[in-house]
Amino acid sequence: MMMLAEAAAAGLTGSFHIAVVGAGAAIGVGMIGSKAAESIGRNPGAFGNILVLSLLGMAFAEGLAILTFFVIGK
Repeated sequence: MMMLAEAAAAGLTGSFHIAVVGAGAAIGVGMIGSKAAESIGRNPGAFGNILVLSLLGMAFAEGLAILTFFVIGK
């Protein structure tokens, strides 16, 4: 029984850090998108500025995930 638990733990540690970074990036992009939509609903005149800032924030969040995948996930 103990060998099964050790095998399961060994399988978890393989790419767990990459999964955590990917989940964090997905949560970050979702939060940025929802807050951008909310702020455009409150102030439609600021659509251009909000769009640019939200796209930059999403790009940085996804860039961090991609960087982690290529640097750490060798």
